[in-house]
Amino acid sequence: MEAFLLKLLVTPALVGVASLAGRRWGAAVSGWLVGIPLTSGPIAFFLALDPGVHFAADASVGILAGTMSQAAFALAYAWTGMRFPWPACLAASTVAFLGATWFLDLFRLDGAWTFLLAVCALVMAMILMPKVRLDREPASPLPWWDIPARMLVATVFVIALTYAAPLLGARLAGLLAPFPLYAAVLAVFAHRLQSEAAAVAVLRGLLLGLFAFAGFFLSLSTLLVTQGIVVAFAAAIAVALVAQSASLLAGRRWQLA
Repeated sequence: MEAFLLKLLVTPALVGVASLAGRRWGAAVSGWLVGIPLTSGPIAFFLALDPGVHFAADASVGILAGTMSQAAFALAYAWTGMRFPWPACLAASTVAFLGATWFLDLFRLDGAWTFLLAVCALVMAMILMPKVRLDREPASPLPWWDIPARMLVATVFVIALTYAAPLLGARLAGLLAPFPLYAAVLAVFAHRLQSEAAAVAVLRGLLLGLFAFAGFFLSLSTLLVTQGIVVAFAAAIAVALVAQSASLLAGRRWQLA
């Protein structure tokens, strides 16, 4: 019961705060913010509580590998967005994510090698992103139900995946957990209400934020079994905060600030 209540309280609170901050500072910063593991972090925490730290550590390696799937998602949406409306872009990017997930499920590497490949994938994705410039942020207001809807969808996703995880297995559950749900929502709204350049800005921000994501789950996969839940998550949060700060400084060259 305690774990269920935590899912109902922690997940929407995290997503609501990040969404409000992103609304304050713009499309690119909102993408950078959702690089923080707002859904997969709580999923890993609840998996550590039940089924346990060994399961959660294995799942964390899968989530870490999912960084590469998110890079595939961002590239697919950004390039299709140059020519097609948002429904086609969302479909193409989801197929890219699932295709990368299927491929990654065929190989099992340890956390260190997975982290190295994830970082390489993020660097390559940043290089291959379309070169567009967002000249201005239109003042089109988002609908009143936007943030409550994100919070609701996030909570349902976290609860569903944590209950399905024992059936899926640690590896597949981990690979599916980092589906960029919020980046998808932000990109679609930016694309629909602003322009394809705004959607690309969201996804550029996501790629920068994913360096912190990768550091977070490398720490969890390394420390959960040996150090326990409290130490592992405290270290993972510290690593993610340092990496997120560094990525914000680097992101100024991409006009994220």
